[in-house]
Parts: sequence; structure tokens; C-alpha cells
Amino acid sequence: MALGTATSPYELRFDAGRICLDLLATTHPAERLDSAEALCAWIGGAGLVPEGTELGHADASWLVGFRELRAHLGLLVRNCGNSRVPDTSSYARALGRVNEAARAAPPALRAVCGEEGGLVRELADPPTCAGLLALVARDAVELLTDPVARAAVRECEGDSCPLVYLDTSRGRRRRWCSSEVCGNRERVARHRRRAALARA
Repeated sequence: MALGTATSPYELRFDAGRICLDLLATTHPAERLDSAEALCAWIGGAGLVPEGTELGHADASWLVGFRELRAHLGLLVRNCGNSRVPDTSSYARALGRVNEAARAAPPALRAVCGEEGGLVRELADPPTCAGLLALVARDAVELLTDPVARAAVRECEGDSCPLVYLDTSRGRRRRWCSSEVCGNRERVARHRRRAALARA
């Protein structure tokens, strides 16, 4: 989802380029996963389940699971630019938890005839929390073990913006999570500094 198109407080702020990075973005500018309903909206908006999938059985334990995975992913992703894996117990614990989550069976998809005659995707069974966490964790494993993708992970250079994204821009020179938000703030600040110098 592009920045600025959100119509619900639960929708994604922006598309970080990977589902695991989209999960990290749910902490900014404030906690977005503050209820099971918000989590269900995020799960749908992130594309973890086909559109229209019922998630009414999600509860507070799902919220705990996704927040815990998010914390572990944050530690791993923010250290993925290092040439060597950090030798700390917190890093090892985070890596172990992500690998453990990735082992669960993800939701199985099947093709069915849609109302308009074409084939559409639906889940073979109701999604489980463990299965959905597995999708996010596997995405993180793929990102963290792919040297090319890992090298494209960037943290926004905007003031006090903690968002992380995959830089797929030409020349890999993207500096902000969003040119319209953090980039625009930087341009305005630069303009104000120049104007202040001109007045002085």
C-alpha cells in the first residue's frame, strides 16, 4: 500500500518491500497493532490471506505472537548490514525464535471458481496464528539469507523515523521511507535553513 492511501487506522503506512519489513512499520508513528481487529486488518492489508478471508477467530494471543515476532525481526533486520552476525544472547534468541516460527506450516492455498467465473485463491482451512507467523518468519529468513536483498535494506534517514525498507530504486540511492513524508520534511527543513542564512 502506498503512503497516504490509508483509509483505516489499521492499514499499512507504506509498502516496505517485504512483508517482514511491513510488520516492523506497525510501530510508527505509534503502535498500530493495538487490538485483534487491528491485527486482522494488517494481516489482510499485508496480503497474508486472500481478500475476504474470515479472521474472526483471532484473539489476544495472536496479537502477542505478532508483536513478539516483530520485536525479534527488528533486532535481526537492524543488524543485517553487519558483515558478521552479532555474538550476543539476544541476537541468538531472536534468530532462534524466527527460525522456530518459520517451521510451522503456512496456510495452504487452493484455486476455486469465483463468482464471476474465473479462478480465485482461498485458504483450504481457516488460518492459524502459527501458520501466519510462519509466512512472515519465512519472508524474514529469505531476506536475511539473501546477500543481494540484505544489502538493499535501508533505515530511513528522516529525523526520528525508525522505518526500514528495501531499496529497489535505480542506483540504490533512496534515502527516505517516503519522499512525500520524510523526504518532504527534509526539503522543507533545508529550505528554512537557507532562508534563515539569507536573512542573516
